[in-house]
Formats: sequence, structure tokens, C-alpha cells
Amino acid sequence: MNKRLLIVAHAPSPNTLKLRAAAERGARHPDIEAVDVTVKAPLDAGPDDIRACDAILLGTTENLGYMSGALKDFFDRSYYPVLEEKQGLPCALYIRAGRDGTGTRRAVEGIVTGLRWHWVQEPLTLRGEWQEAFVDQVEELGTYMAAALDSGII
Repeated sequence: MNKRLLIVAHAPSPNTLKLRAAAERGARHPDIEAVDVTVKAPLDAGPDDIRACDAILLGTTENLGYMSGALKDFFDRSYYPVLEEKQGLPCALYIRAGRDGTGTRRAVEGIVTGLRWHWVQEPLTLRGEWQEAFVDQVEELGTYMAAALDSGII
């Protein structure tokens, strides 16, 4: 039976759409055979999606020093319904930050700690002016998450 990776990423601009597509492209790498990937916008995802996954990759923009309102809404609707049954869920995060991303990271980390999810790596913060290299970094993160699921590392 295939493992399931859920990607929940806010993508309000052409550049953040590139990031979400890169995460999906990485997760669907042709060498990864036993992982099904679901990609949803935060406003379209909820507790049932979390219940159905074996790992989650989150993506958000930095909005006024905080996570996007859409990702916050996803957490608001999902937190208590999955709190007990999804403890230990492997997760990762990328942040598209025009500034430093510190407040965004702190906010998501606080929620993830409360959910008792397990970080598989430090959050990836893509700081400053847009760089095409951000796309490669997020694609690599997607590949890593799916490959780790496929191999049973997470």
C-alpha cells in the first residue's frame, strides 16, 4: 500500500505558484514509486486530508511577520479534530519571506509543537528578493519528503 504525502501550500502569486509546483514535482520524482501525492491550497484542505496522509509538507508566505491567513485558517479548522490521532506526523515547512521569516517560522513551529508533529528537517526559509534558486530548493524538499516516505525513513 502506498504512503501518502500531503502538500498544503498557500500560493497567491506567480512565484509562490512556482514553489508549490516545484514541491509537487519533487514529490512526484520518477524514482519514487510508492508515494501518492495530494496538493491542496490551505482553504481547500482540512482534517480529513490530514487523517489520510502519512506526512505533510507545508508552504506559506510571510504576511506581516506571520504565516498566511489561509494557512492559519487551515490550522484553525484542523487542530482539534486531528490533535489526538495524528501525533508524530512527519512534517516540513517552506516559507517565502520577503523579510526574515522569523515570526512566520515561530508561529508555525508553535502550532506544530502543540499538534506534536515531528519535524523531519529545519524549516526552509526563502528570504529576500525572489531568486529562481528558490524553486530548486523547494523541489529538493519535496523530493526529500517523498523519498523518505518511500524508503521508510519517516
